[in-house]
Amino acid sequence: MSRINTNVSSLLARRVLAGQNTGLNNSLQRLSTGLRINRGADDPAGLIASENLRSEQRAIASAITNAERAEQVVNVAEGGLEEISNLLLELQSLIGQSANDAGVSAEEKEANQLQIDSILQTIDRVAGSTSFNGTKLLNGNFDYTLSGVDTALITGVKVQSARLSDSPGSFMSITIDVLQSAQTAATYLSTGATFENGGNGSITIEVTGNSGVQQFTFASGTSRANIVAAINTFSDALGVTADTSGAGRVVFNSNKFGSSQFSRVKILEGTSANLVFDQAVGGTGTNDYKDLGRDASVLINGNQATTDGLKARVATDGFDVTISIDGTSTLNNSGQSETFSVTGGGADFNLSPRVNLASKVSLGIETVTTGNLGTASEGFLSAIKSGGTGNVVNGDLTKAQSIVDGAIKQVSSLRGRLGAFTKNVVGATMRNLGVAFENTSAAESAIRDTDFAAETASLTRQQIMAQAATQSLAIANSQPQSVLALLG
Repeated sequence: MSRINTNVSSLLARRVLAGQNTGLNNSLQRLSTGLRINRGADDPAGLIASENLRSEQRAIASAITNAERAEQVVNVAEGGLEEISNLLLELQSLIGQSANDAGVSAEEKEANQLQIDSILQTIDRVAGSTSFNGTKLLNGNFDYTLSGVDTALITGVKVQSARLSDSPGSFMSITIDVLQSAQTAATYLSTGATFENGGNGSITIEVTGNSGVQQFTFASGTSRANIVAAINTFSDALGVTADTSGAGRVVFNSNKFGSSQFSRVKILEGTSANLVFDQAVGGTGTNDYKDLGRDASVLINGNQATTDGLKARVATDGFDVTISIDGTSTLNNSGQSETFSVTGGGADFNLSPRVNLASKVSLGIETVTTGNLGTASEGFLSAIKSGGTGNVVNGDLTKAQSIVDGAIKQVSSLRGRLGAFTKNVVGATMRNLGVAFENTSAAESAIRDTDFAAETASLTRQQIMAQAATQSLAIANSQPQSVLALLG
């Protein structure tokens, strides 16, 4: 080299060394942080993808936490319901004991009533005190609020789930369309103005309903009114009520509506002058006829409902409603329609990484106080307290038992629904979210995390190359000194 003002070899060696030092620093940073991408310049596209995956991870983690919290809320509610269920079973026992009139003294009945009053107070206390994080669970706080329900047409509405928008004033309209009315079972016994049997003797019939069977013997000339009065004395025991609405006939109607109800009349003794018919007018006469009731055919918000007599239910994602039609109302006729609204309430849980209406899971938790356990038709649990119509001292014990039976079924149904929600909604969601979190984490790791095996190999190479570049720079810097030999 004969020129010394510009040491091209030194510049070249210095540039290479700078590059090797940059690579060495990058390897050290990746190994020390454990991340392959520490800033956007490391991999712009990879940074964008990994940040999106990180956002999804955080959202999934929050959804898992929400699901765990939902399970805890439901578990607390179910624990309170379990205690109420035990108390209702104790009520059932006390009512059964009190019904043994000949073997139970008045003092014992009064003692039983004291226990019943205490149990009713405890049920209300449990319903009012069962809470999670300060929020009451069984006092109606999570029951849905309704608007526009005509109780003359609809005797009961249970909203198990209704997904409402978060927008202020949002509501859900529920429209009931009756395609076919529900009917009781009806059997017709010909009698004429008075019960005739060839002018003398008597006739014996057997009446059977869902609740039992009873035989009746009537003398010739017995009026229809007296026949009806005699049969209706056993109406509760039979599940059948008689009336004189058929011309020249006695009508035997099942007490309830639906295809599971039946009315049967069989003539055991008598002449062929008296027959059982399947219709009020005309029809085919026989000595033995059984008729079945009919379930209503109902659409709820356009969905075909599952029906049982007057009760109809539709259960879809975010919409689970059960309604009961008044059988004597105008709504129980083909072509009739009625609309009401769900305006709020329910327990809402967000069990998805996304926050939107589709991700919301809604659950209604009914009020389980003594004023709400039971039905409007049978009565509520508060009716069996002291002074109530179903008290065990001087009240209607049949009614009391029926109310408690209904309350037990109501609480059991709610517990079963909460259990199904925990198992099939929360449990399945948590498992699915767990898998999603694992896969998202794996994808983010593949993009962003350091491969230590590859990076340590790269570090070793960078160290060797940096040392070589340093040595080369030293040689390049010493080369200009060779010109001194020319100055001898």
